[in-house]
Amino acid sequence: MLKRRQFIQQSAALSLGGLLTAKSFSSLLHTPLNQPAGLQLFTLFGVLDKDVPGGIKKIAEVGYKEIESAFSMKGGFYGMSAKDFASLLKDNGLSWKSHHVLGTPFVPPPGMKMPNGPDGKPMVIPKMNTLKDEADIIINEMVEGGVEWLVCANITINTPADIKTAVEILNKTDEACKKKGLKFAYHNHDWEFKPVEGKIPYDIFLKETQVKMELDLAWAIKGGQDPVAMFKKDPGRYPLWHVKDLDSTHENILPVGSGTLDFKRIFAASESAGLEYYFIEHDMPKDAWASIQESIVYLKKLAPVS
Repeated sequence: MLKRRQFIQQSAALSLGGLLTAKSFSSLLHTPLNQPAGLQLFTLFGVLDKDVPGGIKKIAEVGYKEIESAFSMKGGFYGMSAKDFASLLKDNGLSWKSHHVLGTPFVPPPGMKMPNGPDGKPMVIPKMNTLKDEADIIINEMVEGGVEWLVCANITINTPADIKTAVEILNKTDEACKKKGLKFAYHNHDWEFKPVEGKIPYDIFLKETQVKMELDLAWAIKGGQDPVAMFKKDPGRYPLWHVKDLDSTHENILPVGSGTLDFKRIFAASESAGLEYYFIEHDMPKDAWASIQESIVYLKKLAPVS
């Protein structure tokens, strides 16, 4: 992403050379979406496992360039070692930027119903390594795969004691990642913005850790937040985004561009966020392939996408 100084320098250089056409100037103004489009593979949960090599090839053909992986029912990294999965992505022109892991064994917040999987039945999360118990194993796998970011996808925060433990896990993992040259971030849902005995867990994470945040735009909005205001309050804290859309009730996730989120406004604030990568995601879509196609087409119309 171009910084303001780079923008001024490049604009001046183009002007002096007589090369600053309307098209090139517009492109510079829209630098956030000149970043390659990334995909969070959870969008293809239960689908990609059926044919991993074929699915990865198809993702590349759709136009995605960067990948954030998640857990797979096949175990490991879609049935592979980190090294082999990284090789598969590279062979298809894809870059493995980030990976999601659980902070603690998953415990649904009170009142939460598990979403349905592709088979229409409530999703059952299999046993997986967590940052609480197997952080060293996870981090070493990230190093093996050449992954840039490790992201805590979820951590138990049902009680004040849970939140205290979560802060400890996040800080410990952050330190361990830095020692191995990895970057570490936390990914939100909406429940981090709901009070637990009068305190907002997300606010505690921001205050009591130095961990970067992967802001899921839609979940934050569903939780009553304004992403642009969040970027202004904590500039540079949000280098990763999840990009998905919501209907007018904020209850149903939609392909990007088919719902109510104002992506032009949000992406215009990407510099204050410190945006490095964004990943399109659609939790449990009826047709994952149609969704990722529709989403990337919308973003290409919104502004140029590499």
